[in-house]
This record gives sequence, structure tokens and C-alpha cells, in this order.
Amino acid sequence: MPEKHLSEEIILETRGLTKEFKGFVAVNGVDLKVRRGDIHALIGPNGAGKTTFFNLLTKFLLPTRGTILYRGTDITHEKPAQTARRGLVRSFQISAVFPHMTVLENVRAALQRGLGTTFHFWKPESSLYGLHDRARQLLAQVGLQDFADELTVNLPYGRKRALELATTLALEPELMLLDEPTQGMGHEDVSRVTQLIKKASEGRTILMVEHNMNVVSSIADRITVLQRGTIIADGPYAEVSKNPQVIEAYMGSADTELQGAH
Repeated sequence: MPEKHLSEEIILETRGLTKEFKGFVAVNGVDLKVRRGDIHALIGPNGAGKTTFFNLLTKFLLPTRGTILYRGTDITHEKPAQTARRGLVRSFQISAVFPHMTVLENVRAALQRGLGTTFHFWKPESSLYGLHDRARQLLAQVGLQDFADELTVNLPYGRKRALELATTLALEPELMLLDEPTQGMGHEDVSRVTQLIKKASEGRTILMVEHNMNVVSSIADRITVLQRGTIIADGPYAEVSKNPQVIEAYMGSADTELQGAH
């Protein structure tokens, strides 16, 4: 493939990305390329540096050295809000919803954020009605249309995660970062949220940290494996899951069963 086309295909790239904490190297010289339109999973044992890497991408941490490129632009030293405005948005980090607002009001608040009117709470209620239709569309997209008037605090855990997905989609991300989207879920919720992620990926790129190998093997186009802050494998699931170094990294880990996932 010509180099020009390849560079247009890469939406996010890190070069030599490194983060040290008082002599401890959490992320060590990571070169990662995320292709536009892919669901790309970042996996690895506990302590591999996955969360630190996500925090570098979203500017909650500054790298010790290295570069982050988004659509070919160096965004390494941008502020978090600037990066989010470019379309790189993180979800499932900390519950990103207001518990004592209704499900519909939560999505509407996210739509307001997208319009840059977050703090205009003194505006007349009628001025927000235009957002109702879009909010209801987003709720339908994640299967929450019947819960629109329910207080968010009353939602079961899996439905709360679906609502977080809807509030993230309201910001119209081009690249969505999902931080352990199925963590703490029962089998039924895992299946539902996995399907929602697949649906949400239409027309956008997803980079996700995920422990559940069944989820990874069923929806990820590409997988990058981190161990002790370094990439030890990168490629399609079928290839990565047979890598001896990856199998060894996961041996004896209760988190994950690489071989058992289908």
C-alpha cells in the first residue's frame, strides 16, 4: 500500500511514548498505530500499563517523552479539552452520568455539552426541547428508550454503562476510548454491551482496554498486548492468541483465559 494512503488510514499513533514515575517505568517506548474504523483492543495482565497509557492519550498525564499524533497532528502537549474537541473522547472511566437526573436528561446534558452550552442552565426549558428528539434517538440506539423517564440512580449496572455509552455518543466522537466497558458485569449485560459497542463502532474508531477475552475475540479487529509497559504483540486475535510470549504473560492470571475465548 502506498505510504500516503497508509498515513491517512492511521487515525492515532504513538511514537516512543514513555511515562516514568519516580524511577518506575509504567509505559515504556510504546509505538502504537490505530487504523481508522477499527475496533482496537489493548490487553495485558494487571500492572501492564494500560490505564496509564489511556491517561496519556487523554492528557490526564503528561508523557516523560514520546509523541502522540491524532490524524497526523502532534497533540502530545494539548490540554484535555482541546483533545476532546478534536473528537477523541473517553468513556467508562468513572461513571459519567448524573445519578439524580432522568436517563433522558443525562443524554440531553451531554448534547448540550456538545453544543458548548453546558452551563446555560438559566435558559428557558423550551430552548432544550430541540434536543429531545436527538436524545431519544441515542437512547434507542443503546436500547434504553423504555427507560427515558427513569431516574438514573435506579438503573441496573449494565444499563448505567449503556447510558454512559449514549452520553459519549452524544459528543459525536471520531475516536472513542473505552476503559474496561464490561468490567463487573454479569454474562447477559456483557453480551448486551458488547453488541452496543459493535453498533457504536459504525462510522467511527474504537480503542478499548478490556479484560474479557470473549469480548475481545468477538469484536476486536486488532489487538495490542502490553506487558510491563511494553508492547509484546500486535495483530489480529487469531495470530496474537497463539503468540508464545502472550500465552506466557497470561499463564496463571485469573483475569483472563486466552485459550478459552471463542
